[in-house]
Amino acid sequence: MNKRFLPICLVAALVWLSVEKGVAQDNVGSKPKTILFIGNSFTFAHGSSAMFYHPETVTDLNNTKIGGVPALFKTLTNEAGLDFSVSLETSPGKSLAFHLKEKSTIIAKSWDYVVMHGYSTLDKQNPGDPTELITSSKEMALLLRNKNAAVDIHLLATWSRADQTYLKSGHWYGQPIENMANDMRKAYDLAAKNADIKDVIPVGEAWNRAMKTGLADPNPYDGIGAGQLNLWTYDNYHGSSYGYYLEALMDFGSVTGYDPLCLGKKERAAIELGFSAEQAVALQKVAHDELSARDGVAPLKTFTVKEINQ
Repeated sequence: MNKRFLPICLVAALVWLSVEKGVAQDNVGSKPKTILFIGNSFTFAHGSSAMFYHPETVTDLNNTKIGGVPALFKTLTNEAGLDFSVSLETSPGKSLAFHLKEKSTIIAKSWDYVVMHGYSTLDKQNPGDPTELITSSKEMALLLRNKNAAVDIHLLATWSRADQTYLKSGHWYGQPIENMANDMRKAYDLAAKNADIKDVIPVGEAWNRAMKTGLADPNPYDGIGAGQLNLWTYDNYHGSSYGYYLEALMDFGSVTGYDPLCLGKKERAAIELGFSAEQAVALQKVAHDELSARDGVAPLKTFTVKEINQ
């Protein structure tokens, strides 16, 4: 499953060791980089054990003591030898417009990085309509840049909901499972262009890739195939721990530029979530492949894993 790629990381790491002393050195020994995650249940990992994953390692601006994807990101960056101060501002079932209206006072600070996304169908009342996302993304970017003109903002394009695809009540009913995620990506690309945001994290397309390669089952309503992962949780809407781990890997690679595949079979978060070594590496490979397929982005950088204590 990972035979082709791990040696590349290992060989490159030998070269890296001579220059970088074995770990990534982007901000080691300096002030931690600050990152804020803005979102909803797709960020705080509703429906999975990842929801309360090491909340003590991150700052929840709403004081709900949630770890979620931001805490997974914190563990991954620690393992890469990177020093990030991670915060999150999340509320269930909300769009970016809500965060602007209700949470702007706690969001409006000087952040080095921000990862943000809107509602899972773009517009709760009009599924598939990107208008609100486009408007609110630009307003949020202006708010953030007013505090730090150099803030690195990343929009996160979300995944296909099985309930929206396989149930007659769903807006994407009868379409291939990948279509909703592809529509999300198109909408987030429009929002990014309008707000002058350089990066859209293709999480939904990483889910599509996991299903296309056979790693993940594309239809939880007809049972999960032997040896396959279910990226959705019990409601076929939110992510499972596997789905949120893949999200965190994509965040890690997009924000830092480092290769998730170098985390390897002993990656700590995967072990703590109960994944097998093979499952961890398979998800890392999906993230590696999806991130590497992006146009106009620098090649992923390699690193050697640093031992950490939490």
